[in-house]
Amino acid sequence: MRKLDVFLEIQGSEVYAGHIQGDDKTDAVFTYDTDYTDKYPGISVALPLSKEPFSPIETSCFFEGLLPEGFSRKSVAKWLHADEEDYLTILAGLGKECLGAIRVEESSDTGVEEPNYVPLTPEQVRDLAAEGATKSTELLVKSHLSLTGASGKVGLYYKDGKWFQPLGTAPSTHIVKQSHVRLQHIVENEQLALRTAAHLGIPTIESFIVNQGGFNDSEILLASKRYDRDMENSVKLVSGMSCPLRLHQEDFAQALGIPGSKKYESPGDEYLKRIFRLVREQSRNPLRDQILLLDILIYDVLIGNTDNHIKNLSMLYTHDLSSMSLAPAYDLVSTMVYKESTAEMSIAIAGEIRWEKMNKETFLEASQDIGISGKVIEREYDRLAKGFKGSLEKSVTELKKEGFLHVDEISGKMMELCKEKM
Repeated sequence: MRKLDVFLEIQGSEVYAGHIQGDDKTDAVFTYDTDYTDKYPGISVALPLSKEPFSPIETSCFFEGLLPEGFSRKSVAKWLHADEEDYLTILAGLGKECLGAIRVEESSDTGVEEPNYVPLTPEQVRDLAAEGATKSTELLVKSHLSLTGASGKVGLYYKDGKWFQPLGTAPSTHIVKQSHVRLQHIVENEQLALRTAAHLGIPTIESFIVNQGGFNDSEILLASKRYDRDMENSVKLVSGMSCPLRLHQEDFAQALGIPGSKKYESPGDEYLKRIFRLVREQSRNPLRDQILLLDILIYDVLIGNTDNHIKNLSMLYTHDLSSMSLAPAYDLVSTMVYKESTAEMSIAIAGEIRWEKMNKETFLEASQDIGISGKVIEREYDRLAKGFKGSLEKSVTELKKEGFLHVDEISGKMMELCKEKM
């Protein structure tokens, strides 16, 4: 029987929260440490403080939700000589730094690797852009870093225009994502979508494009500043550089106790009702965060982002875990500009899942499930739809000045999509 220790950083100090014990996914259960339950809040909405072990399903929903998916997970499993379904082995291999403030390690692991930041050469960064998920998987394993999602991404430390690979328990500051091999110009697509959302008043992650050559897909990366890291209140140095504090976070699938394999809505799931209830009941500012969540969902429809699943929405905790709020919007991409993309949204609105059938009336019909009046929904929909063109044009101008010329083509397609929803 295996035992994995679970630690959580709270206000800059690491605390032992409990352990996962079992042979595999079918029987592994998480149990809080008694001292932890006497002093601190639960690590997840779906894992409230309890003296009893959580079921294998409850345990895997949260902890497996920390791991990469798809090709990245297969690649990581191969590197670790593990079965891709063996989430305990993968978690033990990558868990020294996860999303949020969680750290997981095998109880029998006596070798403590000192935190360190190793500089990456420009050639290594270029390789990361050119080789995509294969190279990012190598860095993930070497860094013992776990990042969710199916695309090739890696956590790196950024300082004064230079990139460093975190080793041991050293936290990263940015998530760096490669271009998708099948979808052209997706880095510019995502940056354009993020900037346009920000110009519309939707809080988004801070991001920038890293160009390692001639602005081709194989030469650019999207770097996103981690909202779950706090550099301003850093209290220690690693390799002579400020070490960010970890802030705890969990995505909506984890908070609702839904497996990552079910992140896309199926009939009867009622994700819309459940995510707004989550925000209403858990946010420290529920009125603000419900409006922000509504804005994100409307914006997804306006740009044709059909990959708006519940793992692309998160709650961010305060330093002491006393409260939480809706995290900034991330992973915003106009997927409908690609012919290969599905036309089914990931969250149904008023029972409708097909993008072409969604519009303002659909949101108004869903007023009861959303828990917001039709008047407010109409106000927000009109505000975003009417401001879209100007915000998009402003973003295009900014990116073209930075040398990214493909945004004209992408923005034209995005504008056509939005016009269908006005």
